[in-house]
Amino acid sequence: IWGGFILNLPLHEYRIFLFSVYPKNQLSWIPQIKPWVFNENRIMWFKSYSMTFACLNWMKIFRLPWTRPYSTSQTTVDTSEVRTFLALAHKWWDEQGVYAPLHSMNDLRVPFIRDNLLKTVADHQPGKPLSGMKILDVGCGGGLLTEPLGRLGASVVGIDPVDENIKTAQHHKSFDPVLDKRIEYRTCSLEEIVKDTVETFDAVVASEVVEHVIDLETFIQCCFQVLKPEGSLFITTINKTQLSYALGIVFSEQIAGIVPKGTHTWEKFVSPEKLESILESNGLSVQTVVGMLYNPFSGYWHWSENTSLNYAAHALKSSLQEHPAPAEFALKGETEELQAEASTNTGVQEELKK
Repeated sequence: IWGGFILNLPLHEYRIFLFSVYPKNQLSWIPQIKPWVFNENRIMWFKSYSMTFACLNWMKIFRLPWTRPYSTSQTTVDTSEVRTFLALAHKWWDEQGVYAPLHSMNDLRVPFIRDNLLKTVADHQPGKPLSGMKILDVGCGGGLLTEPLGRLGASVVGIDPVDENIKTAQHHKSFDPVLDKRIEYRTCSLEEIVKDTVETFDAVVASEVVEHVIDLETFIQCCFQVLKPEGSLFITTINKTQLSYALGIVFSEQIAGIVPKGTHTWEKFVSPEKLESILESNGLSVQTVVGMLYNPFSGYWHWSENTSLNYAAHALKSSLQEHPAPAEFALKGETEELQAEASTNTGVQEELKK
């Protein structure tokens, strides 16, 4: 039971006291509260205070009514990232603006996607080499990569959680009647469309996206599910190195202003080794990993054997491999196999006993 009272003091020095009453031997509070004070300008401020309390063992499991237990996120979308890109939604198609490096990156990533996809088809139409293919562009932004893929003949679905980005993308594609037919944009996250698009796409593109998601494992699992057997996953991202922090954040964001401040979080960067491990453990076989370097003075990108900054990866979904089972099912299967062998193998029986 909480209560309080205010003493009738002069306006410049109100003192607020709190008291509490609890059943004996259950909970006791000893408040030591400093006063609220008005200064000469009659602005109230709160002096620091301390409070000591004692409680019985059962209070260890007490949970305040306004707190929630921690739970795994059900989405890969980071709301703070959404706010960052929302503020820049109108700048996507300014080739000299904050997204200039992404415009220039098309010189590398578009051929990278095109050439690797063409390895999977016997023939193609001149001028429209990706005709007949369906591609999902995850985190499409304003459509900077979606449109070039559409011009190559592919049917492209671009998704982004930022509605203003999608509006910008839709407005820009409306100027080209051909693209207007080949490209579809949706405001949503990847996991929101998984159920309705299982094994739908020949390729999934996540360019400059995985360093912004909050659950990379779930993101890759969703990519696996929407890909057709033998489908391709293309990723471009930033390595997690000291060099990437120095150049990708300190220099690019804080000094040179090449990228708006707050665009990247170094802790979310992922190394090629870790990315490959996640891909392989989720049914995707890595085919290529190659470094990418950006020259801020010329404004151009070029390929490199050095992956310490940016890199591109291409992985294939096996047509034979099932999605890896959760660990508990895998262990159960192994145990059943051992038990089957145990009937004829004394050595295995000994192992099971251990």
